[in-house]
Amino acid sequence: MSTPAQMTDDDFVLLHIERDAGVAFATIDAPPINVMTPALFRELAKFSTHVADDDSVRVVVLRSDNPDFFIAHFDVTAILGYPTDGEAERPTEHAGFHDMCERYRTMAKATIVEIGGRVGGGGSELSMSCDMRFGAIDRTVINQMEVPIGILPGGTGTQRLPRLVGRGRAMEVILGGVDLDARAAEQWGYLNRALPADELRPFVTALAYRIAKFPPHAVALAKQAVNAADELPLREGLFEERYLFQRLLRTPEAMPAMEQFIELGGQTREGEMRVADLTGEISTEG
Repeated sequence: MSTPAQMTDDDFVLLHIERDAGVAFATIDAPPINVMTPALFRELAKFSTHVADDDSVRVVVLRSDNPDFFIAHFDVTAILGYPTDGEAERPTEHAGFHDMCERYRTMAKATIVEIGGRVGGGGSELSMSCDMRFGAIDRTVINQMEVPIGILPGGTGTQRLPRLVGRGRAMEVILGGVDLDARAAEQWGYLNRALPADELRPFVTALAYRIAKFPPHAVALAKQAVNAADELPLREGLFEERYLFQRLLRTPEAMPAMEQFIELGGQTREGEMRVADLTGEISTEG
């Protein structure tokens, strides 16, 4: 097997990779229910390294063509084989599943998850590690099924979920092992939006292409600044924001993009009335 840096899209079996206009779409294909087997985990981890190092990719989209499942959960039969001899050890650095999730969370490009069906366990933990999650009304269901089977969400779930939905709601999902439907997941903050099923993929695709058009340094450092909000006290976070703003002013894309904004009608009444559409016309290409 080639190293991640040498891999091509053809090296993936359970992920179908498509690239277009700065977006890498990874479609999970592990029938019948997209259980995250060790093989699928390895491909998702290798893909994260592969795409994080690819400067031509600005946005990553994870999705599934299975209408009922994004990822069911991590393979329980694999967990049954984990060694249990000796005492449990407290780690001192990220490894394995945590390392993969952190890579999706911190890579210098946007990571989006399109959850068109059920997602649970490790699939939910991977989803929560990405920047944005979108679901389908009456199809998307989230479940953390670990506590009912005697374990806990050990792939970042106990840390990610409270930060997304709050402690009490996280306890309901984790300790109760209950289903969370798309509308509740949107209201609680797990999903960015819950959309009609036939609108989910077009919306996610359009958003990915939109972000991929923007100055890549701005996307990367804005993501870094937002991540700092989880990692730093407010005072230090504000210092980090000011520092990253100053760095962006010195990138080659910033001045041309701001000039485009003015040329397209920014800071005019007509332009500001359609500012989202106007900024969508800004591109660093060409």
